[in-house]
Amino acid sequence: MKFVTAVIKPFKLDEVREALTEIGIQGLTVTEARGYGRQGGHTEIYRGAEYAVNFLPKIRMELAVADELVDQVVETITGAARTGQIGDGKIFVFELGQAVRIRTGERDSEAL
Repeated sequence: MKFVTAVIKPFKLDEVREALTEIGIQGLTVTEARGYGRQGGHTEIYRGAEYAVNFLPKIRMELAVADELVDQVVETITGAARTGQIGDGKIFVFELGQAVRIRTGERDSEAL
């Protein structure tokens, strides 16, 4: 099992969720986040005053997947989240040691 974390632009969330649903992913966790990468933020003007926005709004998606689905999930997220502009995000894949469904006690792949 693997744990996939993706950081994407907020307006791409629905596209990514729909694409993951189409390949059979049944659940994911979404968190609103703020951060920056190579773009380093930007400046904005509000009521005539210029100020720096160092942390940009992002969406952090987390999902546990079976080993055989990891490559497909990564490609699906990449395809749906890509705009071609700086700040499209990143995907991280971690080894997942154990998963337990609290309601039934199912473990590992059955719990996903």
